[in-house]
Amino acid sequence: MTVRDFSDSEAPIEFSIVTAVYNVARHLGEFIESIEAQVIARNRFEVIAIDDGSTDDSLAILRVWEERWPGFVTVITTDNVGRAVARNTGLDAARGRWVTFPEPDDVIGPGYLGQVATFLEENEPTTLLATNRLILDRASATVTDTHPLRRHFRHGVRVRNIEEYPDHFHDSVADAFFPTDRLRSEDLRFNATVGPSFEEGHFCAQYLLRSERPAIGFLPEAHYHRRVRLDSTSNPQSAMAHPQRYIRVLRHGFLDLLSQGAARIGRRHAPEWLQNLVLYELSWYFTSRDADAGAVAEADDEASDEIHGLMAEILGHISKDTIAGFSVRPTTPAWRDFLLQAYEPGGWRATFGHVARLDPDQALVKLTYRFTGEPPVEELFSGGEVVSPTHSKTRDIAYFGRVLMYERVLWLSARQFIRLRLDGRDMDLQFVIPKRIHSLQPGTIKRNLHPRARAMATARRREPRRRWSTDRVLLRLARTRLVRYFFGDAWVLMDRITDAGDNAERLFHYLRRSRRRINAWFVVEGGSSDWHRLRKQGYLRVVPHGSFRWKLLMANCRHLISSHVSPPVMRPPALVPLMEPTWRFTFLQHGVIHTNLSRWLNIKPIDVFITSSSQEYVSIAGDHTPYAFTTKEVKLTGLPRWDRLRKISLSVPDERRDLVLVMPTWRSGLVPLLMPKSQRRAIDPEFYSSEYAINWMNLVKSSDLLEACAQQDLTIGFLPHPNVQPALSGMDLPPQVLPLTFADNDVQQLFARAAVFITDYSSVAFDAAYINRPVVYFQFDRDTFLGGEHHGRHGYFEYERDGFGPVAQTLEEAIRVILDTIQAGRSPSPMYQARIDATFPLRDGRCCKRVVDEIKRSTRPVRPPVAMIPIPTPLVSDRPLDDPSRIAHGTDAVEGVG
Repeated sequence: MTVRDFSDSEAPIEFSIVTAVYNVARHLGEFIESIEAQVIARNRFEVIAIDDGSTDDSLAILRVWEERWPGFVTVITTDNVGRAVARNTGLDAARGRWVTFPEPDDVIGPGYLGQVATFLEENEPTTLLATNRLILDRASATVTDTHPLRRHFRHGVRVRNIEEYPDHFHDSVADAFFPTDRLRSEDLRFNATVGPSFEEGHFCAQYLLRSERPAIGFLPEAHYHRRVRLDSTSNPQSAMAHPQRYIRVLRHGFLDLLSQGAARIGRRHAPEWLQNLVLYELSWYFTSRDADAGAVAEADDEASDEIHGLMAEILGHISKDTIAGFSVRPTTPAWRDFLLQAYEPGGWRATFGHVARLDPDQALVKLTYRFTGEPPVEELFSGGEVVSPTHSKTRDIAYFGRVLMYERVLWLSARQFIRLRLDGRDMDLQFVIPKRIHSLQPGTIKRNLHPRARAMATARRREPRRRWSTDRVLLRLARTRLVRYFFGDAWVLMDRITDAGDNAERLFHYLRRSRRRINAWFVVEGGSSDWHRLRKQGYLRVVPHGSFRWKLLMANCRHLISSHVSPPVMRPPALVPLMEPTWRFTFLQHGVIHTNLSRWLNIKPIDVFITSSSQEYVSIAGDHTPYAFTTKEVKLTGLPRWDRLRKISLSVPDERRDLVLVMPTWRSGLVPLLMPKSQRRAIDPEFYSSEYAINWMNLVKSSDLLEACAQQDLTIGFLPHPNVQPALSGMDLPPQVLPLTFADNDVQQLFARAAVFITDYSSVAFDAAYINRPVVYFQFDRDTFLGGEHHGRHGYFEYERDGFGPVAQTLEEAIRVILDTIQAGRSPSPMYQARIDATFPLRDGRCCKRVVDEIKRSTRPVRPPVAMIPIPTPLVSDRPLDDPSRIAHGTDAVEGVG
């Protein structure tokens, strides 16, 4: 669509831009510049800015803009009434034929209003105009076309009747235009009770429901740049940490709309487009922050009951066919099964078993299936005889604080025929989870059935993967005798791509010192400080990550062993065009898992999963946990770095413990990724005014704490998480506080010197406790952190019940307990010492040996199980998982298993 030049037009006001402003001074300038850059004449549109009680410079900036653009910019002030009321105020004042409600920290393209004006001139009137949402990353200032609803714009300018195209709904007012008169005649208002996470979707849906012919015009060239926000209140998934707010969205948002929609058409179910809109909104709650882990597990029973009651009502207005065929955005099979079956009376069993993974070294195959209600009678057959699985567990699938579905995970011998029977009925076994498709677009039909398209697809499947000539040379070279002499069956160890010093490096040192027959190599970024350090130490087996030599090494890798489990480590982008990974992956861990990381870890292809305490082991491998891992993968060994930590701590007497070591962990919302395909991170400028920075700075700058340390000849050492360390230079620490970095310090030496260790939620508290150092937890943001705004959710570990020191939730309380701990001496109190002793059964300096033994054991074939008497296999072992006979070998101790 060609944008016309409207600069000389004398037309009346066409567009009213209504924006609700609250504390966005840092971005308001970009928003204003983008408005002023519009190609249409200023007299064709107006701006109504409602300052909702901002406490920063937002109002002052708006006043200057109003003075510079008299008659075109109107500023209205309110007393922090909320975005919904502020928008309603602006709507009342709007004079344009069409009104839109952009966010004041977003940006619009220079041809934005021109594209909309041209569309209105060239097309019949539509119910709503939708512009193209592009994602503006605040850290890198890049714009990407990655919004989940981008498919609506892929076919150019289109007008879609959403009753005919039910997946083409629109749920945002910031990038939409509405006829002003229609809104007023329908008395349509923003509803604050469903905000802030759904007020826009509720407004759009209310408007479309009241339209006789709900047609939406999609304008792909009208670019709206939506900023990635760090403020959790702008994200729908953050509502899961606040059950009552989430309940309001369910009741006054989703259920209200579905009830209206069903009543309007006189049917049980609402219009299909509205069902899809609600499912789309729900999908964020279920998948983005993974309610699978119990997002509101901390909610009281009354709130949990209300949530599930509302969910049942909502699903009553949505047809099972719509759920099964939902394709607006990718969702997990568990999510679909949950929506389809969890609230149905009686028990449900999946109609098939999913053959999910093969371990060729151990000759084991992984089989899973789901069920609700009482466990089915499970029988496994091999050669016509009932057999027992080599490893098995029942995984809980919990949503919003309640377990409503289960998944059986079975590892069976792949050397024999296998058959699964549930409740006396043979189950289909599928290698791919089947998809249910209820609607097809013309393009999809052509791609799958057109003879030419099918011929091209067949040719692509038969055609070997194209590689550059250098890649082909590399792969040939990797298979030569000389390269195999150096790199054959290599054990490749690495911590982060950019640095070392964690469990992988410690295990590498052990291998080169004590197990030299193992062909061990270490990988880290060339030129990094750790690269130079290891080379100076005389290690020639250090390979720069990304180099040609690294590619040869990885082509011959037998075991990839890392303390981190991110995609750049497990599946390096530079190797994707070259080869499919064939190595076995061992996850050493960065620390002890004590929160619920199942969402993040369940999808990782981990062959050996290292754990360090009986509680941690059971929380991951045990029955009725959210993790998909079994005793096959999970091993109890202790962290490799603990061998060295123990040795160093024994060499530091109490009188040399002169450090109050402060080590807070990071927050995913405050530290956005700088480079999506790497592990580097950058600090956002507003970090220094965040709750996180303010609390930790006030702690280390406390005059009482500084005075107490001076009296005891103690130094405060501040060592934040590596992701936060770039911010150290801007923190203005007092001279008495020593800023520490991982690059310039031996962290284990710091632990050994610690008289007191202070953290918030970091698993490194386990390191301090491992060597009997007193611990204090400062958790000022406990509700949000454990509610899901970081990677982890509440797990088995209760800080008050299981922690290694007192827990403080306010700054004043934290300073008081730190002072008390300093005065009490340099050893944990008897109560905390007893917890430490119970947590660590393996403090013997042999963690590295156990890890290596488990990695070697993971490649040994497992003998097929002996046939058993044909009695149905129980789903839960009658022996607890933490029974020593089971933990010692890391397997289920079932008869016939080698």
